[in-house]
Amino acid sequence: MYSTFMLVATIPTTVEWSPKVASIMIACNILAIAITKLVVGESSKETRLPQFSEMFGHLNIGAILGATSLGHIIGVGMILGIASTGML
Repeated sequence: MYSTFMLVATIPTTVEWSPKVASIMIACNILAIAITKLVVGESSKETRLPQFSEMFGHLNIGAILGATSLGHIIGVGMILGIASTGML
């Protein structure tokens, strides 16, 4: 019983969703897509997104999913880091 109360006491509070949090996450995803574009280059034509090819730098579906996954990981770190300093 005592250990349960200690566990609840050590869980940090998280930031609520706001336009500031959304803008940080969007910026981190754009950064990750740009990094992926530099590293991967143009992908194969078979798996490209036909309608939004220019928007995502002519990357294929796998590269976009990987880039946005990396963007979310970077974004969560940025949001938690900025929130821990009290600036968010």
